[in-house]
Parts: sequence; C-alpha cells; structure tokens
Amino acid sequence: MPEERLGRMPRAKSGEFNQIAYQNEFNKKNYDRIEIKVPKGKKAVITEAAAAAGQSVSQYITQAIDARMGLV
Repeated sequence: MPEERLGRMPRAKSGEFNQIAYQNEFNKKNYDRIEIKVPKGKKAVITEAAAAAGQSVSQYITQAIDARMGLV
C-alpha cells in the first residue's frame, strides 16, 4: 500500500488525509529534481513538442536525455 511506503499518512489540521502533502512527500522520497533554464520562448516549443508526442514535458526531456546518453 502507498501509505506503508511513506511510513505515515499526511494529515491536515482537521485530521483528514492531505493528498497534496502525500504527493509532495512521495516525490521527495522517489525523485531527484533538476532545474534547467531555456531561452524565452523555447519552453512553449518544448511543451508543444511534448504534447505532440503524447508526453509530459518531464517525460519528453527525460527521454531526450536518455537517448543522448545511449540509455534507450
């Protein structure tokens, strides 16, 4: 179960399950973050290319990196 992987269920002050806190905690434990800067206007071009490929921007960039590194 997902809650077992994280150890505890994030709760809001009201005691209810906090989905955003859960997702943030999951991402922090399972992913590294990389920030890139691109020239103005290039983000839109990348976003359109990713959408045309049926991928998120993150998936699109990760696939491009893997291809460049010979991992695919």
